[in-house]
Amino acid sequence: MRPRLTILLVLVTLMSRTAAAQARQATFPPGSPEKNTEVKPNATIRRINPLTLSKPNGYTHVVVATSGRTIYIAGQTAVDSYGNVVGPGDFRAQAKQAFENLKAALAAAGIGFDQVVKLNYYVLDMANAPVLREVRNGYLASAFPASTLVEVRKLARDELMLEIEAIAVSTK
Repeated sequence: MRPRLTILLVLVTLMSRTAAAQARQATFPPGSPEKNTEVKPNATIRRINPLTLSKPNGYTHVVVATSGRTIYIAGQTAVDSYGNVVGPGDFRAQAKQAFENLKAALAAAGIGFDQVVKLNYYVLDMANAPVLREVRNGYLASAFPASTLVEVRKLARDELMLEIEAIAVSTK
């Protein structure tokens, strides 16, 4: 009789924790970065922002990918398909081109921005961060990846103002 009682207590505890977690999650709107959401029903990516950490602005503190195919995208810069720098001296134009290049790289792997789990940004001047965020928001609607933004002294070419590298996970 005692093992059955133990099993019953464990089940009750698990059910109450699940109900509490569901109630907490119900307070967040669908797709909210604060909500532990999956990108799509069969996806293996969860984005989590623990309440014990600061509220993120356009990124997610924790991204959990439990299975799937990992795709590593090399740093994308503001160069066109011919290798010419797009928008020398124009950070917004360079950010758009870098994101377009990232979009093309993701498409080559058969995926989109919703499956990106990590972005690293390298910029020459941190003062451009608000423009970077504005451009980024045009590509990443709500499935924000974990991100790092770093100011660096120099990139591969003197005309370049930023570089973006990505890691994505796909079940395809």
